[in-house]
Amino acid sequence: MEHTSPSSPAPSAASERFRWELRNCRVRRGLTQRALADLVRFSRETVAAVESGRRFGSHEFALRCDDVLGTDGRLAALWPQVAAEQVAADGRRGPRASPPGRPVPRQRDRRDARDPGAVVDAIDELRELIGQVLNGPSDPDGAQRQQPPVGPRDDQR
Repeated sequence: MEHTSPSSPAPSAASERFRWELRNCRVRRGLTQRALADLVRFSRETVAAVESGRRFGSHEFALRCDDVLGTDGRLAALWPQVAAEQVAADGRRGPRASPPGRPVPRQRDRRDARDPGAVVDAIDELRELIGQVLNGPSDPDGAQRQQPPVGPRDDQR
């Protein structure tokens, strides 16, 4: 009997099919879990956890595996059902209502990671966000907040 921890997803039709397809296609291609992980740029632990049912695979994981394994989109086609099972298995996931009086954040468009322009745009956006975090918020007139001088305080001299 297979042991599953309390946080493990319960086996279901779509997730079992996804796991079977993933493992079967990987083995047919003669790839180890590590070799597949290297090709899809996920960890070996992720590949092993998805194959064993300890973790659900992400949509990106399914797309990358389809590309590498040449499965004609079988894994990506199963993914919406797997995602629905994941939401059902984990009551904390799914849409959450915003607290009253708090604006609902705007949903950003999903970018295709295979599109170089989208990748460059995402990197630029990340650079901007990192700059905001490192430099602090800017004033409404566009001037940066003054940073306190770095050096010994008067009481440390």
